[in-house]
Amino acid sequence: MTNPVILSVRNATKRFGPVLALNEVSLEARAGEVLALLGDNGAGKSTLIKCISGVHQIDSGDIAIDGVATAIRSPADARSAGIETVYQDLALFDNLTPAQNFYAGRELAGPSWLPLGLRFLKSRQMEEQTSRVLDRLKVILPKQDATVALMSGGQRQAVAVARASVFARKVVILDEPTAALGLRESRKVLDLVAQLRDEGNAVILITHNMEHVTELASRAVVLRQGRKVGEIVPTKTNQQELVAMIVGA
Repeated sequence: MTNPVILSVRNATKRFGPVLALNEVSLEARAGEVLALLGDNGAGKSTLIKCISGVHQIDSGDIAIDGVATAIRSPADARSAGIETVYQDLALFDNLTPAQNFYAGRELAGPSWLPLGLRFLKSRQMEEQTSRVLDRLKVILPKQDATVALMSGGQRQAVAVARASVFARKVVILDEPTAALGLRESRKVLDLVAQLRDEGNAVILITHNMEHVTELASRAVVLRQGRKVGEIVPTKTNQQELVAMIVGA
């Protein structure tokens, strides 16, 4: 049985002045699957995920969540729709702990009958919920009250992915999650991505690593010069075909 479509993008077009960054691109992300988004530098991958996550707005085309057309005009719209994105730069606050990073801008505070400016932060509750998420995802940190600045690259990436999993009700987008990581730390992040998939999330994975694509992805969409040039079920035997689609050979 085919997994239900969570996110669908139809004929997305985006221009920046005279530059056509996306030219009628369509794709579907399904629950419990990893969709690999592939392409060389400048292919349109980053523009597409920024349109899905509300950083940019598409000029034409439509985006639907669970089959319902959804206007995504800002990152807040994307988050409200259940879409969370982890960019390459992670966007973590180095001087904050994992719990403080998880809830930055979405702090739990009460009591609810007080005006917003007079409510007290529920620090213990946020720390406990963060600890439960990290335990569930098997993220091991030296100290959960340590600041992110003191963590390794893999631990920082794991915190960023775990943070996305807290709030993503529909889609998790990961932009090069293993870039600049060693083999051991990459392995931990890949296991984390697989767990997000197995928990029923629709995961969109941008990566240049074909081994990671064949290991994790149910489907791969290839962009080149702003256009979708192919979609394929990635296997070890068709890696060369994927590479040829990416480079235009």
